[in-house]
Amino acid sequence: MKKAPKRRFSPMAKPCKIPLSVLVVIYTPALDVLLIKRADAQDFWQSVTGSKDRTEEDFRQTAAREVREETGIDCAPGTSLAAGLHDWGLENVYDIYPRWQHRYATGITRNVEHVFGLLVPRATPVVLSAREHTASQWLPWREAADRCFSPSNAEAILMLPTLGGVEFAA
Repeated sequence: MKKAPKRRFSPMAKPCKIPLSVLVVIYTPALDVLLIKRADAQDFWQSVTGSKDRTEEDFRQTAAREVREETGIDCAPGTSLAAGLHDWGLENVYDIYPRWQHRYATGITRNVEHVFGLLVPRATPVVLSAREHTASQWLPWREAADRCFSPSNAEAILMLPTLGGVEFAA
């Protein structure tokens, strides 16, 4: 009698993304903005974005975690950059792009994005998460806004002179 082959159990399915996220515009006192290029989309440049891991996770915690995961920049409480993380008090509600819809639970079509700014020194090193991003660049704020694929990201960058907490003369 032939034995049935042992079944391989696949790892647990990745949990659905929570449709509550952050957008973090990282910038210098000269209003140069860090953009990172997505690994899963051709020529999609953006600021740091990411969803909450748990619904009870505070948006500030989500912002600090995503910045560290995606850029290696640590702005968690107690670090030298923590004071530079500012909640801009803005939320964007948008339709989830069809190409990423599969990451969310069935029936979830919209995301709420909370906007932060992170002021960092000019020479802050960036270490990308290779599975998420393939390149980074610092650009003057207007140029960075033009380069973003996301309209809400571009709009946030265009508000930088007003919301960034940096004195600026246009």
